[in-house]
This record gives sequence, structure tokens and C-alpha cells, in this order.
Amino acid sequence: MWSQDGGEIMAAGRKKGGAKKKTTYKKPYKKKPGLAPGVVPRVRMPKAGEILGIVTGIMGGGRMQVICNDGKERMGRIPGKLKRRIWVREGDAVAVIPWEIEGDKKGDVVWRYPPNEKRWLQEKGHLKVS
Repeated sequence: MWSQDGGEIMAAGRKKGGAKKKTTYKKPYKKKPGLAPGVVPRVRMPKAGEILGIVTGIMGGGRMQVICNDGKERMGRIPGKLKRRIWVREGDAVAVIPWEIEGDKKGDVVWRYPPNEKRWLQEKGHLKVS
């Protein structure tokens, strides 16, 4: 349906000049309130079947060498669902679940501890490897 308005022909129900675009903007990034550097609120303790360890080398492809608390050196693998969530470097403390087959040599890395939690685990005696 067409109507005539001020000498210009327009489609019915449409404003003069066409539809107005919505302007979008990004909200500014807000930093979350952090704790003091020495305060450790809660530390995830290893669950049944998990062993704490320290990463000694990165092999690539989501694999790494880990020296575990039980004295064995395992090849740790980051499972697929955690691969983009966990970024591990040499010297990081990790929780490892040994595999059922070749459990003395291989395992899955399921958790990475930040430096302040690693320090707390070492002070309390949970992480024996340094």
C-alpha cells in the first residue's frame, strides 16, 4: 500500500529516510575485585585417584612431562574438553589422573594450580616435588 506524503511516495508503515540502524558498543571491561597477593581463599584438593605433580617439559600437542608426588615421571595429556581452557607452562603444579593402562607412564592433566596455590600446597606438604 502506498501513500503520498509531502510530494514523496513512501511505503505504508515506513518512516521517511528508511530504517534506522541500531548502534552497538562494547561495555568497558571491569576488573573483578581480587584478593591480596598472599591470601589463598580455597584450594582444590586432589580427588580420589588424582596425583599432584609439577610440569617439567612441554612436548606439544597438549602433552607434557610431569613429575608426580609418587616419584614417577608421566606423560601428561590435556583431555579434549579442557584443551582450550587450561594453559600450562613449565613449573606449573597440576593434578593428574593416571590411565588404567600404562598408568605408571601416562595420565590426564585435569587441573592447573595458580602460583599462589602451588606455594600453599608446598608449604602444607601436599606437593612434595619441587
